[in-house]
Amino acid sequence: MTEQRPREITDVDTLRAFTHPLRLRILDVVGLYGPLTATQVAERVGESPANCSWHLRQLAKYGFVAEAGGGTGRQRPWRLVTDGHQWGEGEESPELARAGDAAARVLLDLEYRKLWDWMAARRQQSPAWRDAGFFNQFLTWCTPEELGELQEETRALFGRHLDRLGDPAARPPGSRPVRLMAWGVPEVDGPVVGAADGAVEHGPVVGGADAEGNGER
Repeated sequence: MTEQRPREITDVDTLRAFTHPLRLRILDVVGLYGPLTATQVAERVGESPANCSWHLRQLAKYGFVAEAGGGTGRQRPWRLVTDGHQWGEGEESPELARAGDAAARVLLDLEYRKLWDWMAARRQQSPAWRDAGFFNQFLTWCTPEELGELQEETRALFGRHLDRLGDPAARPPGSRPVRLMAWGVPEVDGPVVGAADGAVEHGPVVGGADAEGNGER
């Protein structure tokens, strides 16, 4: 499978297009159960078909969903665009930075809720699924280049089965939706190893090292 690079979002309007809890829920159900019409989306998110239809059109305008073909009006089905999206790399205007932080906050709020849903329900799952579910925590030391390599390796690993999100026929029997998250962020107030002799420099790294963060969807 050819590696698919995520789309880099560099404008405020596109970020704001899904920085809304309802729109993120719509994206979630379209990805899990789609293609879906606005009426079908409304049944799953508890909103009116008219409201969901408007939000779907806005998400389509900015490239997050697309028409799946067939149907008209609120009966036309929508599918998730599975390109992947990222933001927050390189130079940002203050407005873009605020929009990016807001988008990451909404996205992480959803994922945290889903994580706790699993933690609460995992003992009622079959042994195979209960043992397969996991979350890991590590603390290590990296240079910026090494951390960037880990980001690329993680993206490639998570994208291994990306085709299954948009193509139900590619999903093997017995599979179910699985949410994948990973963090790799510098310790903001942690020490930094000196470049010359390996000595540890103590104190905050803010302003003294590249601590640029990014978000991805």
